[in-house]
Amino acid sequence: MPLSALALVVFAGLIHASWNIAAKKAGGDVRFACFTALVMMVFWAPLGLWLGWQQVPGWGTTEWAFVALSGVLHVVYYVVLLRGYRKADLTVVYPLARGSGPLLSSMVAIFFLGEDISRWGALGIVAVVGGVFLVAGGPGLFRQAHDPSQRVRIRKGMVYGLLTGVFIASYTVVDGYAVKVLLLSPILVDYFGNFVRLVFLLPPLLRDRSAAAALWAQQWKYALIVGIISPISYVLVLYAMQVAPMSHVAPAREVSMLFAALLGGHLLGEGDRVARLLGAACIAFGVMALALG
Repeated sequence: MPLSALALVVFAGLIHASWNIAAKKAGGDVRFACFTALVMMVFWAPLGLWLGWQQVPGWGTTEWAFVALSGVLHVVYYVVLLRGYRKADLTVVYPLARGSGPLLSSMVAIFFLGEDISRWGALGIVAVVGGVFLVAGGPGLFRQAHDPSQRVRIRKGMVYGLLTGVFIASYTVVDGYAVKVLLLSPILVDYFGNFVRLVFLLPPLLRDRSAAAALWAQQWKYALIVGIISPISYVLVLYAMQVAPMSHVAPAREVSMLFAALLGGHLLGEGDRVARLLGAACIAFGVMALALG
């Protein structure tokens, strides 16, 4: 991977972890997702419309189909992620979500496509599994076995984290194809995909406008943060995919888990910071080993 691409991915990881902290603190649902999509639409309109004026007239059915599919996958991913944050700790949901995408891709290739796995690949799977155990609480899980509420919270975090990872893997492949093969602008893929997301997000918001207004009064600061900076992190990754292999960029994105494990434990007061930071490091190592293997 070129150093320029690596720098883009590392910076994107820091931004990605930061907006996830804001989303967790907001404690929002699908209406919060709509708030952030509206902020993104308005704030990034000058850039999106300027680039769109130049390039969109040349798009055909294939280009629009990929943008639409990207928008659908992103909205489902985001709604599932927000629900996971309401039901469990960020330092359980987030690392599992970020680490499971590359792992799932490798497992499909091994068991369904007949690909061989090297020692590095096998080591990567072991590292990811060990990291999953650590970020979910590590040895503390056994101490919490007699606490039903905590046990349920951890289980929910693991379920939502893995489900989110499925959609991360899906939209990564779709968007990577769009920018590498169809040569679409990363900015336009994300910006126009946002309009697709709004088609699904606006109806729940409009059904009860008074409740939406009350939620906006509570969550507007977090919505601004997420709506403004989250597109930056993903667009940087898409630009990295244009100059480096997707199989390297996707695992390298998992450096965001290191930032999230540290920031989540410090800012949100979620326990077992040392174990979860070590777990995030294991997952990051594991997905990189999977890429090499």
